[in-house]
Amino acid sequence: MKNILSEIRQGTRHFNQHWWIYLTLFVSVDLVIQLVVIPIFRLVTTFVLQAGAIPFVSYQNIVTIVSQHPLVVVALLLELVALLLVIYWQFAIILLGVRDIQDGTISVRRLLAESGQFLRQLRASSLLVLLGYFVLVIPFADLVFRTPLLLKVQIPAFILDFMTRNAFLLMVLIIFYTVVVVLGVRYLLALPLMVYEKQRPRVALANSWRQTSHGRWWPLLTRILVIGLVASVVMVVFYGLLVGLQFLFDLFPGKLSLVTAVVDLTLVQLGSECLAVWIGVVTIQILVQPLGNILATSPATFTVSRGVKRTMAVAGSLIILVTLISASFYLTGTGRRPVTISHRGVAEENGVQNTIPAMEKTHRLHPDYIEMDIHETKDHQFVVMHDENLKDLTGVNKAPHQLTLRQLTRLTAHENGHQAKLASFDDYLRVAHRLHQKLLIEIKTTPYDSKNMLARFSHRYASTLLSHHDQVQSLDYRVVTGMHRDAPRLPVIYIQPYNFTYPNTAAAGYSMEYSTLTDDFINLAHLQKKVVYAWTVDQRPVMMQEMYDNVDGLITNNLGELNVAIQSYESKQFYARRILNYIMVIPGSQEFEP
Repeated sequence: MKNILSEIRQGTRHFNQHWWIYLTLFVSVDLVIQLVVIPIFRLVTTFVLQAGAIPFVSYQNIVTIVSQHPLVVVALLLELVALLLVIYWQFAIILLGVRDIQDGTISVRRLLAESGQFLRQLRASSLLVLLGYFVLVIPFADLVFRTPLLLKVQIPAFILDFMTRNAFLLMVLIIFYTVVVVLGVRYLLALPLMVYEKQRPRVALANSWRQTSHGRWWPLLTRILVIGLVASVVMVVFYGLLVGLQFLFDLFPGKLSLVTAVVDLTLVQLGSECLAVWIGVVTIQILVQPLGNILATSPATFTVSRGVKRTMAVAGSLIILVTLISASFYLTGTGRRPVTISHRGVAEENGVQNTIPAMEKTHRLHPDYIEMDIHETKDHQFVVMHDENLKDLTGVNKAPHQLTLRQLTRLTAHENGHQAKLASFDDYLRVAHRLHQKLLIEIKTTPYDSKNMLARFSHRYASTLLSHHDQVQSLDYRVVTGMHRDAPRLPVIYIQPYNFTYPNTAAAGYSMEYSTLTDDFINLAHLQKKVVYAWTVDQRPVMMQEMYDNVDGLITNNLGELNVAIQSYESKQFYARRILNYIMVIPGSQEFEP
C-alpha cells in the first residue's frame, strides 16, 4: 500500500508542475468530441435512417432493417468503424499528450500527425479486435478519460434489476462481471503498447496477456482500486469543505450567501474537471510502469511563448466566466419541474399494482399522472394489467387474452401484503376521472390481439381521454402510428428501453429507460417540441440527475421520495442544498459543463 501511495504522490508531483497544460489537453479533446464529433455522427445517422425511411432503431425492427435495408446496414456498419477509429484516436492522443508533456516536447501539430499515423497503420482485421478490447476496458478507461462515445455500451438498469431478482441469473451476472473485470485487467496494457510502442492490436493484446500472467494482474487491479479510493476521498473532502462553508454563509442575511454560492459552485465545476484530469494523468503514469521507461521519470521543463500564454489566459478567463454565469443561472432559477408519474399506480408499495384501491391511495400524494397498463381480453374488452400472464399476481396460469373481462374481474390479485380485484379499464377510468386524476395509459400488445383492437380503442376512448388530458404510451410503434392515424390529437408516447440513436417518429414524446438516457437526447426532443419521460426512477441521486438534465417527467415507484426530491431541488432557502444537489449529479455527467 505504501508503494502505491508513493506512486500516486510521484504522479501528483508530475501533474502539479504542468497542470494547466494537462487540463488544456484533456478539455480540448473533450470539446472536440462534444462539439464536432458527436454532432457529425448524429447528422450522419439521421441522414442514413431518413434515406432508408426508418424512423428508429430498436430490437423491434432490427430484423426488418437487416433483411429489407442492406444499404442502411452497410452505412451503419461503416459508421461503427468510424466510431471505433475516433475512440482509438481520442485515447491515443491523450496517451501521447501525457508522454509529450513529461518529455517537454508538447506540440499540437505533432500530436495530430502522430495520432493520425496510428490510425493509418490499423488494418481492417484489427477493427473487430479493437471493438472487443474497448468493451472489456470500459470500466477502467473511464479512469483515464470519460467519453460519451462509450456511454451506450452498457446493460440497461432494468435488465440488471430483473437479473438480480433471480438467484440463477444473479450468479450468471456475477460470473460475467468477474470474467469481464479479469479480462479487462489482463488486456489493460494493450492500448499503451499500441500507442507507445506501435504494436499491432493482436500483438499488443498477446503481450499484455503475457505481462499480466502468473498473478501479475492483481497488483495492477490493486493500484486501480487504490487510485479510485484516493480520488473518492479527495472529492468527498473537497466537496464537503465547499458545501460546509456554504451552509455557514447561508446563515448571513442579504446577497452575500448568493455571491459565495456562485463562487462555491464555480469551484465545484472547475475543481471537478481538475480532479478528473489529475486522476487520468496519475492513472496513466502508474499503469505504464510495467512497460518500462516510456514516460519521463521527472517532470520536464520547457518554455512557452508569450502568445501561447496569452491564448491560454484568454481561454481560461472565458471558461471561468461561462462557469460563473451557468452557476448563477442554476442557483437563481427554478429549472424545469418534472411531471410526477406513479408507476403502475402505486407508491412505496401502498397496494397492488394496477388496481383501483392502490390508485385511490396514490392519488392522495398528488401525482400529475398515474401510469397504468391495459391488455385486450378474450371478448375484445380491456383489463388493467401489466403482465402477459396472470400467475404472479393471481395464481391463475392464464394470459389476459384467454379470459373474458367478466372472468378477469372476478380474480383477486395479491402483492406487497395487499389484495384487490382486477379492474376493467372502464371502471379504472371512471374512478380516475371522478378523482380528476390524469392517466398515462400504456397499451400492451401481443400477437393474439384482434385485428381492429387499436381502432376500437380509439373510437371508444379517444374523446374522453382528450377531455381529461390523459396520455397514451406503448412499446409497440404500431400503436403510435395507429393512434396517430385514428386519434391525431391524443398525445401518444413511444417507450424506448435503450438509447441507441435519436428517433424520428410520429410520437408526441419518448419514455426512456433512465440508465441510457442523456441530456443530449432530451435537448434534441425539446427542439422538436416533444416530451421525454424517464423510467423507472426510484433513487434520489437519479431523480436529481434527471431533473438537472431537464427531463419532462419521472416515472417512479417511490412517489413520496420523488415529491421530497423535487421540493429539495426547487428550494432556494439554502444555496448549500442546491450545490449538494448539483454534486449528486456530477458522477452521471459525461461531459465538461462550464
